[in-house]
Amino acid sequence: MFGIGKKWERELGAAVDELAAADTLAFGGVGFAGTLLPVTEAYHRVEAALDEHPEEVRRQLDRLLAEGSPAGRAYAASLLERADPDAARAAWASLRDDPTEFTTFVGCVMGRETLGGYATQRLDAA
Repeated sequence: MFGIGKKWERELGAAVDELAAADTLAFGGVGFAGTLLPVTEAYHRVEAALDEHPEEVRRQLDRLLAEGSPAGRAYAASLLERADPDAARAAWASLRDDPTEFTTFVGCVMGRETLGGYATQRLDAA
């Protein structure tokens, strides 16, 4: 039947599309209720796909780094840390001069960060 064997590709594509349009970076629950944002759920779906479909996820991450929103590119570089640490360092280095901003959440604390500032923090922490 048409499309049956490619459900994972559609789901991965939808998750990457969600990340590409992200305006918020949150890796866990946000707010007092600890609600998972749709973009955080998408991040976790892409992360889970790394084990089963590493080549396709890597292609999608490269696309996300090239075409994603600032938060989307931060998600892509974060996912690369697990898949290919050297590529992640290169990605963060390429992003450290980017002045665009996005919203961040750590628990119930909301903030704003430039992509360059966030990339510098990730490089310093590595």
